[in-house]
Amino acid sequence: MRLSTLGLGTYLGPPTDAADSSYLEAARTFLAAGGTVFDTAANYRNGRSERVLGAALKGRPRGDFFVSTKAGYIPMPEDAPEESPRSWFHRVLEAPGILSVDDLVDGCHALTPKYLAHQLDLSRAALGLETLDLFHLHNPEQQLPHLGPEAFYAMIGRAFEACEGFVAAGKIRAYGVATWNGFRVPPDQAGHLSLARLLEAATAAGGRDHHFRWIQLPLNLAMPEAYLAPTQRMSGTAMTPLAAAQASGLSVQTSASILQARILHQLPDGFAEAFGLQTPAQAALQFTRSCPGVTTALCGMGRAAHVTENVAVLALPKLAPAALESLFG
Repeated sequence: MRLSTLGLGTYLGPPTDAADSSYLEAARTFLAAGGTVFDTAANYRNGRSERVLGAALKGRPRGDFFVSTKAGYIPMPEDAPEESPRSWFHRVLEAPGILSVDDLVDGCHALTPKYLAHQLDLSRAALGLETLDLFHLHNPEQQLPHLGPEAFYAMIGRAFEACEGFVAAGKIRAYGVATWNGFRVPPDQAGHLSLARLLEAATAAGGRDHHFRWIQLPLNLAMPEAYLAPTQRMSGTAMTPLAAAQASGLSVQTSASILQARILHQLPDGFAEAFGLQTPAQAALQFTRSCPGVTTALCGMGRAAHVTENVAVLALPKLAPAALESLFG
């Protein structure tokens, strides 16, 4: 299917009925404007983001949209405020044998096969979809400093084996890793993810035709490492994360494409107009979606007005490489 170069993210906002209504209108506006890519996660707004997105997509032809979600964090419940988190964890996850306290990292993160399967089924039900397009391991680098490299990549291997099983069962079409620091930081920093080692784990789990097809990482004018920094080493060659993904045949979603709007007030006067655009948000999105190797630039859009403003970039050609390079001298 055609993947729009701008995607609607669902991370921000309070877990309220008002925010649900606003997201519902935004998602429908995005679809009407030609947007096809939606990104969410089981823990976004206590699970409400998945449910609202499912309502927005209900009844739509399945080939008209692409949905990615994520698992890894422990989404806390809304419907039992009198129950302590520890009691909820025991009742919902520990007693049924899905997850033990020993499986947790930082008290909030787990990527065991049983937990991934549990979360995937919850996400499929919330979204109302039999098969999800993309299932990400959510910020796996959070576990790297705790496990050490060898145990970490062994854990990734088990998670990838589970994901290959989800593909075989028809529950997902592909899987990936959604990261924050992992691909951006250099190899000598804690939390660095090696794309080469992830690909090795995927090949071991699924053979040459494995379904590890995507990565997600931040990219914006204030955080350009994915475009500029050679943090990855592929076959002995230092590459930027985007170049490494391209060389490996991986598609890329960028998160924080406008850094939750924080960078918009930092752009110089006339910046948007210099690129033939009307607003700082459009200019920031145009940068991110234009970087070579980016498949879809994700942007949190919880209001229809934001969608209307941002989708204007879909009608524009991407910036030429020379224009991108001029931004960084």
